[in-house]
Amino acid sequence: MKKTTFLIVGRHAVTEALRNPKRKVHRLFITEDALKKLNRDNQSENLVKKVHVFYKTKREIDNLCGKEDISHQNIVAEVESIENTTIKEYLKNTEKKNINFLALEEVTDPRNIGSIIRCATSFNLDGLIVKERSFPFKSKLLFKSASGGMEHLNIFQVSNINTTLRFLKSKDFWVSAFDSEGGKDFTENKWDGKNVLLFGSEGFGLNKNTVANSDFVFRISINKQMESLNIANSVAIVCHHINKVISNKKN
Repeated sequence: MKKTTFLIVGRHAVTEALRNPKRKVHRLFITEDALKKLNRDNQSENLVKKVHVFYKTKREIDNLCGKEDISHQNIVAEVESIENTTIKEYLKNTEKKNINFLALEEVTDPRNIGSIIRCATSFNLDGLIVKERSFPFKSKLLFKSASGGMEHLNIFQVSNINTTLRFLKSKDFWVSAFDSEGGKDFTENKWDGKNVLLFGSEGFGLNKNTVANSDFVFRISINKQMESLNIANSVAIVCHHINKVISNKKN
């Protein structure tokens, strides 16, 4: 059965999709100048060897993107989704003792999710847990904002966040919720072993039942004159710190 395809846009998103052996790229829509730049920046690789290339004008590529306000950088690819592994499969096959997952509850904005994926990939998190029904996995904005991160991060799409958290706790994971009203600054934690870093939507925060399934509720200490941070900024701060802690332990 043939899989459905969708469009992704942007130089980094498309380049990493072309590099990813797991990602099937059917067609590439690109201006002549953009293709020259793609080949010039990747001289050791023939990224378009197995892809049908269609030369388009900027206006034609604008039309492919429809009414979405997005910077396509004159490059669009038609791709298939990747069959991502499940959390159970990942845990069965990994030998890592220190595992850090990021979990999102009711975060639905594609631009924010893309930025979060970019952060999680940049700071070496092991996977992102999202609710299947609210994850816009075919969004051009998500892929563009992720800047290629979609090709390098395990995305675990689950039917129920709380059920997943309870399963992970049974596998010796610590669940740490992040909230502006959290009692302890997250930098005071040692971040050993297996962790789930749990974030809720900017508008509504975390559900009470979800917080009840958490072992800790941490805060990010900021200037008291500011109410809160954008969720993508919060995730970046936390992921950077934990990555640095783990790197220092290895050294």
